[in-house]
Amino acid sequence: MTRTPATEPITVPPESGLWDDLVTSALLGTDRRTPPVGAHGRHAPAALLDAAAAETVRRRAGLRPAPAARLPEPAPEDPRPPLPTAAAHRLTTLLTDRPGTAGGRRGTAPDLMELLPQWLAAANAHGYAAPPQMVPALLDAARGRTDLRPAALAFAGPLALWLARLNPDWRFALRATPGGGSAAPGPDETERVRQLWDEGLFAERVALLTSLRARDPGAARALLTSTWATERAEDRLMFLDSLRTGLEPADEPFLEQALTDRSRNVRATAAELLSALPESALAARMAARAATCVSLDRASDPPVITVEAPHECDAAMERDGVAPHPPSGRGERAWWLGQLVEAAPLGTWPARLGGRTPEEIVTLPVADDWHADLQAAWCRAAVRQRDAAWARALLGPPTAPEAGGPGAVSLAERAKLLGTLRAVERAEWVAGFIATHGLSEAFQLLGMCAVPWAPPLGRAVVDALNIARDAGSYPWSFSGVMGLAERCLDPSEAGRLDGLLAIPDEPEDASPGAGGYWAEAFQRLVTTLRLRVAMTEELEAV
Repeated sequence: MTRTPATEPITVPPESGLWDDLVTSALLGTDRRTPPVGAHGRHAPAALLDAAAAETVRRRAGLRPAPAARLPEPAPEDPRPPLPTAAAHRLTTLLTDRPGTAGGRRGTAPDLMELLPQWLAAANAHGYAAPPQMVPALLDAARGRTDLRPAALAFAGPLALWLARLNPDWRFALRATPGGGSAAPGPDETERVRQLWDEGLFAERVALLTSLRARDPGAARALLTSTWATERAEDRLMFLDSLRTGLEPADEPFLEQALTDRSRNVRATAAELLSALPESALAARMAARAATCVSLDRASDPPVITVEAPHECDAAMERDGVAPHPPSGRGERAWWLGQLVEAAPLGTWPARLGGRTPEEIVTLPVADDWHADLQAAWCRAAVRQRDAAWARALLGPPTAPEAGGPGAVSLAERAKLLGTLRAVERAEWVAGFIATHGLSEAFQLLGMCAVPWAPPLGRAVVDALNIARDAGSYPWSFSGVMGLAERCLDPSEAGRLDGLLAIPDEPEDASPGAGGYWAEAFQRLVTTLRLRVAMTEELEAV
């Protein structure tokens, strides 16, 4: 046998297809496809594995060295001050810990992940930089929860974008920032704005337009106008939606032009935006149409609102955003009427209905069962036009005998009407509602209130929870309100809750184990409130 001299190069035989044959045998099974190694029967599986191991070594040994990949540029510096040590430890806990559970119950441990949004908001308010070693965990958390992304990316800073370019799982960070840079183009960077608008990805262009709109509505509108005719319909719709920020009378010519767009959705959005400008020509046209449908019969005592809904939806109405075809189960005339009234300026109605105030108008009787349609349309108009006076009138007093106001037809509409009021007034109204009607219908309304809850609202929620506990109410039905209270109640209320931590005596008709659940829930609430105090103190430590 002749040995190959050590000085001669060792050559690797060319790829023979053996690996593909081995894979095929493994997938089909050695009883159906004999391995290409000469073994049969019960010896075939072991022979297949041996051959695969040998072939793997051969294939790896045959790899030729490749040029080293170019090293990435160093991560940019973050000039912000570092987190205090205690706050950094707290962030680690918030990102990694989970509340304990026992028998399907949450126990008394706070839900730390739900406190992360508040912590991030506070850290950003102090201007701290994220610890570099925690940025990957922050990005993972933001990837799973879109509501965390703005605050998490602001806190993570330029390092988040640097890492996002290296890991496809974090690409959302690049989409959230125009151009994938550390900041949006500045007001003087016209060339960079133009280049990004012309060459950027769609998500980057949306982010650019939104950020530009927030600081210079006119410049954003000019940028959009420059390429409007060449944009896709679905892109035009998204771009048009960005005009909601900083909507102003100067937008009217562009929006009027969009009323003739090829896309029905674009036309409808343009009409909605124009109707939110009470001085626009479209608002005047809708007011004229709506006024012909709604009038006051002064011969009645008391006067009655009469309604003559449209009998057709003509081309001019369609151009102004009226959808001609109602949803299933809705009559055409009621559908058209609602759209006209919703788009008409609310200032139309005092003059049309005898100089009455909104409070007086919403209490007038309406003939022929048009009451619900008319007032529901006024609710939508108050929300669209951000009219607090009409919102108050339609909400009615929170202590009204019925949970619904004179015009609100659902909890969702009441919540939207509350959104037009100032934060203090909103909290006071919801507090009065809870004091009168309890918590059973208040969850959606509480979500509209500023955090932390104002003292009257916090007291109303705690008192209502205490009443429910003493009444032996089914405790799990209040878990949603308890969760909101943990995040939204002013931490100063913790002292008032100490008397609720004991297990109460259960009435005979109470749910089994309800007392223990209530005590556990209040203990978790108190623990969470005190934890929020500690979080604030840690962030303020020098």
